Amino acid sequence: MTPGTRLFGQSRSEAERRVGGLHQVARIDSFVEQEGAARGARRLRLVTGGGLEAELHPDRALDLGQVTYRGVPLAWVSPAGISAPALAESRDNQWLRSFGGGLLATCGLDSFGPATVADGVEYPQHGRVGVTPATLARAEIVGDQLIVSGSVRQSTVFGENLIMRRTWSADLGGTTLRLHDTVRNEGLTDQGHMVLYHVNVGWPLLDEKAVLEIGSREVTPRDDDARAGAGRWHQLEAPQQGYREQVFGHDFRDTGTAVVSVDNPDLDLRIELAFDTSTLPALHQWKMSGEGHYALGLEPVNVNTFGGRAGADAAGVLPILRRGRDVSYSLELRLSPSRIGGAS
Repeated sequence: MTPGTRLFGQSRSEAERRVGGLHQVARIDSFVEQEGAARGARRLRLVTGGGLEAELHPDRALDLGQVTYRGVPLAWVSPAGISAPALAESRDNQWLRSFGGGLLATCGLDSFGPATVADGVEYPQHGRVGVTPATLARAEIVGDQLIVSGSVRQSTVFGENLIMRRTWSADLGGTTLRLHDTVRNEGLTDQGHMVLYHVNVGWPLLDEKAVLEIGSREVTPRDDDARAGAGRWHQLEAPQQGYREQVFGHDFRDTGTAVVSVDNPDLDLRIELAFDTSTLPALHQWKMSGEGHYALGLEPVNVNTFGGRAGADAAGVLPILRRGRDVSYSLELRLSPSRIGGAS
């Protein structure tokens, strides 16, 4: 038992004197969807006993769906919702038809960004891994931790054979979700490897009264739309009709563990995204202040490029994962009360 574990103000041992079982306050639930576009897909729900509840989708690369803290929803969820992977279309930009949002959607493992063609191979928008089902290894409470782990393989005949081993964990009574991924090249040749973690913050946490903090070394707009809004990249605005998305690249090279945040004093709620810049040296910010598509993407990446697979290759920045080698990524999503003065 971890010293200091608290459940609703009590130590675990004292809490267990007051309940019929630990599942009364903390558990991992397992579901199979029955209706609509998600029919047949698996869903897990983690309840930490600290006000944090998180939905995981094993059939979508074990990504995060909706997450709530003290009952407040944190994630943007798209009009498409989080559907079963059989409905996914992996050509060109058809990824958007099954992009459900959620608090974390994985993009990769050999490309992210726009659809491109390189050396005769098609690389669809944001890659294929996010609609690949995982093989679950465990979903249980071990000691004072909730742990869910599994593996996702992206492979093809005569091409890549990449496996991502993924572990989510949270403390009993805790308010932090931890993600650790290891991607290994099990193929017979070296492979280009690109990954982007699409963290999607939505209303009511996302609001014009909230404060965004990204302490990067340098900010680069992606295109003319972003250049037009470059002076306001840090401002969280109200939803606007006809808004055109803006994307900014943030350089975090050699800064250790980076922490970016959205703090909403009206809700007394703060989310922090922490990531290891030794393998995720940059963050892409997706600013989408449109009506009906009101979202903020905070997206750690392993290479700071907007050009997709072909663009990274042409620019000489494509990361290469050698045959038989692996690389690991670590992120944390931390929930807490607001730190802005005057918060209730």
